[in-house]
Amino acid sequence: MDVAELSTEQVLRRDIPWETYMSTKLISGTSLQLLRRYDHRSESQKAQLLDDDGPAYVGVFVRVLRDIFKEETVEYVLALIDELLAANPKRARLFHDTTLADEDTYEPFLRLLQKGNWFIQEKSCKILGLIASARPKNQNGIIANGEASKSKKTTIDDVLIGLVKWLCEQLKKPSHPTRGVPTAINCLATLLKEPVVRSTFVQLDGIKLLVPLISPASTQQSIQLLYETCLCIWLLSYYEPAIEYLATTRTLPRLIDVVKSSTKEKVVRVVVSTLKNLLPKGTFGAQMVELQLPQVVQSLKAQAWSDEDLLEALNYLEDGLKDNIKKLSSYDKYKQGVLLGHLDWSPMHKDSIFWRENITNFEENDFQILRVLITILDTSSDPRTLAVACFDLSQFVQHHPAGRFIVTDLKAKERVMKLMNHENAEVTKNALLCIQRLFLGSKYASFLQA
Repeated sequence: MDVAELSTEQVLRRDIPWETYMSTKLISGTSLQLLRRYDHRSESQKAQLLDDDGPAYVGVFVRVLRDIFKEETVEYVLALIDELLAANPKRARLFHDTTLADEDTYEPFLRLLQKGNWFIQEKSCKILGLIASARPKNQNGIIANGEASKSKKTTIDDVLIGLVKWLCEQLKKPSHPTRGVPTAINCLATLLKEPVVRSTFVQLDGIKLLVPLISPASTQQSIQLLYETCLCIWLLSYYEPAIEYLATTRTLPRLIDVVKSSTKEKVVRVVVSTLKNLLPKGTFGAQMVELQLPQVVQSLKAQAWSDEDLLEALNYLEDGLKDNIKKLSSYDKYKQGVLLGHLDWSPMHKDSIFWRENITNFEENDFQILRVLITILDTSSDPRTLAVACFDLSQFVQHHPAGRFIVTDLKAKERVMKLMNHENAEVTKNALLCIQRLFLGSKYASFLQA
């Protein structure tokens, strides 16, 4: 059987030769007694043993993982730990008991992440995430195995950084075709509350690995993955360097696509909470207006949600977006539309005052907006967008003193000429107007108004 398909139940049915390990001094006599007492007992019997002497059992399991390298035994002990934590996650605190102060309880799991065996990797990741999250906190929120920071023990920062590196590798190149990514996202959704996890994740370019996973989902499995991915983005939306990185990605339009199409309340809630956090940051508010989030919020408010926090967040978004609409200058609105590739015949396009007052703004960032308009001519399949882009280029030629030369230098003429044969009459009309202005110059503009 492929080890990738092993189940915890199958592994727990194994008989491990503990006596052999004692005879070779890999485990002590006391450890052997504890293991015999625990092995193959019922859930209630195991629970009683853990209640009576939990730290002793955890100590034995950690020492076995530290000293024994036979895969079948390692898998078995990981399955035992997974089983006891699944039955009661609060048992993760046992790994931090003061009686284990001399044990390096993190190191075996961190090392086992690198094993070429999915069962071992998955269990080690899950266990490590749980015991790291369950550690006792001091005033600064940082404390590892006891206070012995001068020893060579694995520190909590070592653990979290090592774990985040492994999780990012799983998102790039999963060890398991169907479980690698969900396992990594599930663990991240737990750990991204930790400051060192957030900073390491951002430094490793982890955010760009999350963005493709933000898309509308239909099956139960994909909805859970989407929810946990959005939970990761929500946790990152409290961290300034992450917000700056998010601004450079397609995260915002993807989140809005998800919230428009999702019927799962927990998904809607986490996305709306994320949008609420991003609204006051940088240009997010302006982008939300251009992506028509105000209309989406209205639609969401009309639905029957049971969560009062969600309704409160929707009201907050509605008010904040209204403020952003008021603040946006006409050029800001125009720029956002171009950057998003959504062009329509809004009044400003044909308003000569708009072009006269804002023509120098087009010089920003080495004529960035002009370059985007020209790219739209190559990439858009929407006739309205193509027509407006041609018209706007002709407006630039008309109103900028060097418009003809700038547009020609940017190789726009060839692209516009191709559109003169477009099947849509609106596109051909505006492409013709643009070409006339490019050839004849702005002094003839008054004769060529569309």
